[in-house]
Amino acid sequence: MPSVLIISDSHGLTDEVKEIKEIYEPQVDGMIHCGDSELNLHDKELEGFYYAKGNVDFDSEMEEEQAFTIEGVTFFVTHGHLFNIKSTLMPLNYRAEELGADVVCFGHSHMAGAEKVENRLFINPGSCRQPRDHREPTYAILNWNDKRVFQLQYYNMKHKPIDLKFETTLRSEA
Repeated sequence: MPSVLIISDSHGLTDEVKEIKEIYEPQVDGMIHCGDSELNLHDKELEGFYYAKGNVDFDSEMEEEQAFTIEGVTFFVTHGHLFNIKSTLMPLNYRAEELGADVVCFGHSHMAGAEKVENRLFINPGSCRQPRDHREPTYAILNWNDKRVFQLQYYNMKHKPIDLKFETTLRSEA
């Protein structure tokens, strides 16, 4: 079953990002950072991540958006600040539709959550440093099976599952 690691808003953490990477890199098919690491794109901690530039990232080599496909699922990654995500997902959904994305990963709000809009899954892994929703710092792992079943599990920084998960399908049963 394919899987990806999704983190965001690490705001200067290096040891913790490196630890998460060391744990999951051998286990997952992709690693996503939704921005605001405050690191440079070529820093060792970010090697191997699909990365989207956040509002406090200043490396000119970073891109505002990433779109890519892993095991038949198209991902759109952005930080979210350019899409007004604190108010609505509509602009983000429009852009995801333009890109043909199945899964949209974003940060910025520091609030962990997931939502299915139309036939698209939106994921905010929360902040692995400064959560704003009174939960502990988090990151997420997404697993899927041929777009039929997507399972999202959130973890704390001790790498233990927390009571926040989401399961959905993106393809209607024929």
